[in-house]
Amino acid sequence: MNVITPIDETRRQTTADKVFERLQSDIIALRLPPGTKLSEVEMAKVYDVSRQPVREAFLRLGDLNLLEIRPQRATLVKRISLLDIENTRFIRAAVEVEVVRRACRMASPEGLAKIEANLKLQKAAVEAGDVALLHDLDYQFHRLICIVANCLPAFRTIAENKAHTDRICTLELSDAAAMAQILQDHTRILGALIKGDEVGAAESTRLHLSRLDATLAKARENHRDYFED
Repeated sequence: MNVITPIDETRRQTTADKVFERLQSDIIALRLPPGTKLSEVEMAKVYDVSRQPVREAFLRLGDLNLLEIRPQRATLVKRISLLDIENTRFIRAAVEVEVVRRACRMASPEGLAKIEANLKLQKAAVEAGDVALLHDLDYQFHRLICIVANCLPAFRTIAENKAHTDRICTLELSDAAAMAQILQDHTRILGALIKGDEVGAAESTRLHLSRLDATLAKARENHRDYFED
């Protein structure tokens, strides 16, 4: 899975950008689970870079509440906070609902065709049971909607807030029924976009985002040590 927050696409990536993206992806995919200790020295060796870009990446991830920076002590991958989840869900829903409304008005046939092509790949991933691929395609699906709405900068906000909920999804959305539900929701959203149905697109998006409630409850029950509250 390659779930990363997009940087400004008008400039070249720095070393710090690349370290940030790799660390964020590993945190979201739980290759670095909550509570993992990290050090600048060790990460610099792993990525074969100096400590400065690692330090910059740590600070950025700290700003996103994904790392706990502790002076003179090891940095920790933050445990999942219910408060963070609720706050990020609110922000994401507020932004994404307006994005799909705008996409209904502005989407071109070419843009919708790209979303439809993404959805076909999602269907293949579900049929293959490829969880990592589906998560990556999910990320691209929401990004493509921002593109057809001509508001790609909004995806930075969506992705930054999505990072918190994606850790929950990594924990629990790995069975066939959960994967099929994601595909069904995305199919419904695309159908509304094609029709230019702003109300339907908004309702489908809210429903899609609301499904986290059951996923969150299951994750807390099965992985209590990953949560801080």
